[in-house]
Amino acid sequence: MALAMAGSAVGWQQSPPASQSQQAAPPAPQLPQAPTVPPAIASPPPQPAQPPRFVVVVDAAHGGSETGARLNGGALEKDITLSFSGRLRSTLRAHGIDVVMTRQGDVNLPTVNRAETANQAQSAACLTIHATATGSGVHLFTSSLSPTGNVRFMPWQSAQSAYVTQSLKLESEIDSALAHAEIPVSLARASVAPMDSMMCPEVAVEIAPLVAGHVTTGRAVTDATYQKSVVDALTAALEQWRSDWRQQ
Repeated sequence: MALAMAGSAVGWQQSPPASQSQQAAPPAPQLPQAPTVPPAIASPPPQPAQPPRFVVVVDAAHGGSETGARLNGGALEKDITLSFSGRLRSTLRAHGIDVVMTRQGDVNLPTVNRAETANQAQSAACLTIHATATGSGVHLFTSSLSPTGNVRFMPWQSAQSAYVTQSLKLESEIDSALAHAEIPVSLARASVAPMDSMMCPEVAVEIAPLVAGHVTTGRAVTDATYQKSVVDALTAALEQWRSDWRQQ
């Protein structure tokens, strides 16, 4: 019994603690993780630059108390220029050409305001419309200023000088279109307001009666058929000018 008890006592003894080499290894240190980078968002493809608008300024001369010339039949130049300009605007717009008019009613409009309208429009062409009782066909005028280079700040009184070369080219286009329509044309140079202050290719178009000849029928300035032929010729010239302007 004593042995048995002793054996039991021995059997209940606890095992000695495990050595240091047998203990569980400490957890491995955590490596720092790189910050999460959001996925890149694809940028939309660049849009092609919009071409500048082709704008024509039509300046109906005179207006209000400034009546201009008195034509045959008592018609006033200010009324002829306004009605003709409106017809020209409608035809140009029908051909996809944007038009800015300096005046749209019977109002006094200083020359400085006419030039400001043309310059703010950044137009590709400017036409000042006149009418006269003398001569025959259409008289075209460009500025008599000497051509100069285009600089950032131009004197107001001679701003057109930077555009004289282009104005002469525009005049040539109009001359060809009118000749094609069998309308007599005369060319001249002049230094007048608001032409000399306009920063655009500028031509003054003066409509005279059509004197009867071997290829023409006599017509008054107020004749609707005659006006339409001039409008159509100007439109053809400006369409060609637009084509040339886009290739510059």
